[in-house]
Amino acid sequence: MLDMDDKIKIFKALGNETRFKIFKNIFTGGYACSIDDKQPKDDIIAQATCVTSIAEHFDFALPTISRHLKELKDAKIITMTKSKNKIYIEPNIETMKEIAGCFETLVKEYEAGMMFQYDNTK
Repeated sequence: MLDMDDKIKIFKALGNETRFKIFKNIFTGGYACSIDDKQPKDDIIAQATCVTSIAEHFDFALPTISRHLKELKDAKIITMTKSKNKIYIEPNIETMKEIAGCFETLVKEYEAGMMFQYDNTK
């Protein structure tokens, strides 16, 4: 369960345009990671991508992309799995579901409050 500090960390991480773009593309599968078919397949889901694939889409050095990814990981909105010489990245679906649930609750509470205000104006 995310506490208030966790939620703030998520919004701060996504408040940076580059991190938001990276996350959006990780979440929507916008990056493809070339996996060497000669090596045995690891237990990594097909949607996972790797750091070098992300870096190819930006005019930043790999260490800069890695720092952005660390912020996203620290905010618990992505997971990173190291396998051999690559780091595979995927969205943390459970965290995203929880954040989505927070927004859903806010909208319901807002709408309930609006209905209450509307009923009291009659």
